[in-house]
Amino acid sequence: MQPRTVDPTDARVLERNYDYAQRNVRLLSMWYECDLERMVELLAENDISLSANDERLFGSYYRSVKRRSGSSA
Repeated sequence: MQPRTVDPTDARVLERNYDYAQRNVRLLSMWYECDLERMVELLAENDISLSANDERLFGSYYRSVKRRSGSSA
């Protein structure tokens, strides 16, 4: 039996991993080996709410990505 392939950008997987990373975008971006901006974009595009700390740091960029992608705020 082959192990199931998991898409790390799938909304459910991404949200679970954000929780595992203690809802910290910096830590999650290191885990995913991508830059902070891309990580914030992935969270916004998948409608995954930021932690209070990440909201303070990245909230304006997160909201601008959500507006561009047509997601509700």
